[in-house]
Amino acid sequence: MILIIYAHPYPEKSNINKLMLRLAANNPDVVVRSLYDLYPDFNINVEAEQVAVEQADLLVLQHPLYWYSYPPLLKLWIDKVFIQGWAYGPGAAALKNKHLLWAVTTGGEQDHFEGGDYPGFPVLSQPLQATANYCGMHWLKPVAVHGAYRADKTALTKQIRRYGECLNSWKDD
Repeated sequence: MILIIYAHPYPEKSNINKLMLRLAANNPDVVVRSLYDLYPDFNINVEAEQVAVEQADLLVLQHPLYWYSYPPLLKLWIDKVFIQGWAYGPGAAALKNKHLLWAVTTGGEQDHFEGGDYPGFPVLSQPLQATANYCGMHWLKPVAVHGAYRADKTALTKQIRRYGECLNSWKDD
């Protein structure tokens, strides 16, 4: 099973994420948990989230990039759900050998993240990649859909299709 943890505080404003989720829904193995729909009060049901994660082979964290990071509810979700004794530490095996995919949308074009004055994706992905490694998960190459505000429809469609292909073929990585 593929579990998408979707964290967008303003989902009605994101046509790109809607398209990504619609494409993902074509895969019968995909289950989507929209954190801002489930927990608008930020009161996370940890047990329900852990049960959902335990059933997944692939965990996808899908969200827009917010100030070079993830939305606050996703950070809280990780802090609350990935607890010692369950996600890491002695005897923890809930996440061991699961796969983690970071699926992120950005307002900036790809070249904005290729060094220079701004951190590139290898730097931006380090906290999530370190979390995956610490919990014994397999980190997959991130999928980034760049230029969500300005890119032409053809370029965006190509990037979104890549996301769908990644979900359909992730076991081959």
